[in-house]
Amino acid sequence: MDKVKKLFANIKLFFSYRELLFNLAYREISQRYKQSILGYAWVVLNPLFQIVVLSFVFSTVFRVSFYSVPYIIFLVVGLLPWNFFALSLSSSVNSLTSNSSLITKIYFPREILVYGTIIAKMVDFFYSCLVLVPFFIYYKTALTPQVIWVIPIFIIQLIFTAGFSLLISTLNLFYRDIQYLLTLIVSLWFYLTPVIYPVEQFPEKYRFIFSLNPMSVIINAYRQVIFTDSPPNLNSLKIAALSSLIFFLVAFLIFKKLEGKFADYV
Repeated sequence: MDKVKKLFANIKLFFSYRELLFNLAYREISQRYKQSILGYAWVVLNPLFQIVVLSFVFSTVFRVSFYSVPYIIFLVVGLLPWNFFALSLSSSVNSLTSNSSLITKIYFPREILVYGTIIAKMVDFFYSCLVLVPFFIYYKTALTPQVIWVIPIFIIQLIFTAGFSLLISTLNLFYRDIQYLLTLIVSLWFYLTPVIYPVEQFPEKYRFIFSLNPMSVIINAYRQVIFTDSPPNLNSLKIAALSSLIFFLVAFLIFKKLEGKFADYV
């Protein structure tokens, strides 16, 4: 019972620092392209370049096709959510180590540093979704009412991303090898997640492996509700939601337990 009260107290304290949270997110967004000629256009140009290259390789060379939509549309819907996840992790891993002056001089809930990074990447993600518009118009891809499911699917992804970011930022503070190991993990994870290929290309007896990967379930759910007039697989989505929430709570508790030692290691 005491732990539950403490958790709600932490949530209340966190909201009292929401102005700092958004200031940190704004700082990251504004500084990233400060001296860039194209500025925020890179948020769209980077994924667009990925899409063109990957689409050429897999649709022209390997002739991959699924959901009765052009491969490039199939790819965009999987790649954009994946980029949000991967970029959030790569930025969050150093969110504590790169803010040593704040941690040692000012008291505030340290998780704000991680959440600020995720919010900045979330803004990037929303802007990058503009890439979808010309492709959907050109290929005459119609959306159905099922697209409303995108909202709860994104919330599940956000919870999982926040939990993973809290965990790796904490571990990286004590073991700096984590930031380098993360690059390898994310690269491998990309190919183990159906971003550039459909799960249905694999024999059915092996498909259960993908259900163990929350990002596989999430990306498949996005495609299901965008490309078809049917809801996502609710059983898989419930498992992904529950596992993401549990993972977040465990990561949050680890973060808060070690928070008092952060100033000694930054």
